[in-house]
Amino acid sequence: MTEDRSVDPGRTCGQSPHYDQAGVHIDAGSEAVARYQRVLRSAAARPEVLEGVGGFYGAFRLPEGPTLVAGTDGVGTKVLVAAALNQWDGVGIDLVAMSVNDVLTAGAEPLFFLDYLATSALDPAWAARVVAGVDRGCLMAGCALLGGETAEMPGVYAPGVADLAGTAVGRLVADRVPAPAVAPGMAVLGIASSGFHANGFSLLRHVLQERAVSYDDPVPGGTRSWGAALLEPTRIYVQPVLSLLRALPLAAMAHITGGGLTENLPRVLGGHGVRLGPVDWPQPPEMSAFQKLAGLDAIEMGRVFNLGVGYALVVDPALEGAVRSLLAPTGWPVHRVGTVTAAPGVVWG
Repeated sequence: MTEDRSVDPGRTCGQSPHYDQAGVHIDAGSEAVARYQRVLRSAAARPEVLEGVGGFYGAFRLPEGPTLVAGTDGVGTKVLVAAALNQWDGVGIDLVAMSVNDVLTAGAEPLFFLDYLATSALDPAWAARVVAGVDRGCLMAGCALLGGETAEMPGVYAPGVADLAGTAVGRLVADRVPAPAVAPGMAVLGIASSGFHANGFSLLRHVLQERAVSYDDPVPGGTRSWGAALLEPTRIYVQPVLSLLRALPLAAMAHITGGGLTENLPRVLGGHGVRLGPVDWPQPPEMSAFQKLAGLDAIEMGRVFNLGVGYALVVDPALEGAVRSLLAPTGWPVHRVGTVTAAPGVVWG
């Protein structure tokens, strides 16, 4: 999934003490994926498998047909914020976004989506609210909600607790402009996020509780409450980026999820590295406010959160203006966040 990387001179990106205290261990997740890759054999048994465990997606070439691309994910402990505020309308959009944005990084158009809802005791009205959100997310992504599973598991889930997971399946865009190989000097452009998306919520909840901050409290420097900011749905990048793929030669793309820019960009650089920052692009006010509240440095923030960048494009620097022009109708800002380097690793600053 990832490899060891350098960061600021004199600062090694090791264990994340703040996130560890919230019960989430980034390095353990990377080690788990490395172990999966050592024991899994089924993908190698099928010659049609093009991409397996470790990337943003899996790819499978159908005999005499298109290449299918699949991705699966959940919304993590964001469900606990939704439960605390009884506001479930947006988490279905989050669920779709986390998978379709991953599939998109392959240059694939999502075709259909499957969801999985699990809880201790089923409330049909609650389930309908969640699934309605999933359907809205699918409409935004241009894919179909094909089906799913709703499970009651008392004893596995505590009363009032729910979990959501989903899977998107797509196909490679046949008429995309051919992608050049990633090369040193290419620009890394970041499309703005809508906020925290669905990552880092264990740390968010841990710090807010520790600092006695209520979800109803206003975000310093912002215009809404912490609860409203946290539940802002994840942005779905599918339709605008599909248009880009058909117009411009994009070398690589990354969905900036858990692990932030630090962990996600190297997955698509083909062994090259990246110099990121300085972080002079605008961030959502809730992100800056949280960094101050938690006392996190820039390295820790960049390893947990998206820093206001939800999706990244690797392109020839000469194409930066064209990318901005094509994305202008969305109203989503585009930031220059880094440059590809010859040496592997991530360097900030």
